[in-house]
Amino acid sequence: MNWIRSTLTILKKDLQIELRTRFAFNMVLAFVAAAMLLVLFTLRADQLEPGPKSGLVWIIILFAALSALSRSFISETDKKTFDLLRIYAEGTTVYTGKLLYNFLFTLLINVATFAGYIFLMGLEIQSWPAFLVMLLVGTAGLSGVATMTAAVVSQADRKGAIFSVLSIPLFMPLVLLLADISKTAFISGGDGSMNNVTALIGFAGVTITAGILLFDYIWEE
Repeated sequence: MNWIRSTLTILKKDLQIELRTRFAFNMVLAFVAAAMLLVLFTLRADQLEPGPKSGLVWIIILFAALSALSRSFISETDKKTFDLLRIYAEGTTVYTGKLLYNFLFTLLINVATFAGYIFLMGLEIQSWPAFLVMLLVGTAGLSGVATMTAAVVSQADRKGAIFSVLSIPLFMPLVLLLADISKTAFISGGDGSMNNVTALIGFAGVTITAGILLFDYIWEE
């Protein structure tokens, strides 16, 4: 119970900070809107073949994640509150609290992104199970990679650049899987992507589990 209470306290703290300022949320929404309009008017994305059109949204989401998710730990070092967390919380509770915050934040952004993208591109959801698995498990994978990478680079100089360099190679397999599942969700329907769904669940599970197991070593450094 203490572990759950501490985790929810970390989550509540980050949510209150974001609701008070809404800086990251507004910044990411502005980026997503600008990126979708740029893709629509310069690449004529609404006239692309269904396959590229269905997967292009994950490129937008990837760069939106790079612009915001590193703040989960980096903001603690910038505000000089990292050591305070070490005094009052255990490493695993800090990690899981930050992970839950990143998941909720990314899920909200992804829902808004897909709503706008589907409207602008004229897409229709052909398989709701594939779409929901893609949205929820894909968000968990993005959050797991971003939270762990942000923890690693939080004590380094030039944190933003290092975060991008370290996280992009980890994000790429995830984005490729999500792009393939998008074809099932928006084009073919059915169960044609079950292997990709299994791989996606495994990727998200491995990254989150590895983060929980390894975070104590980062926390003590």
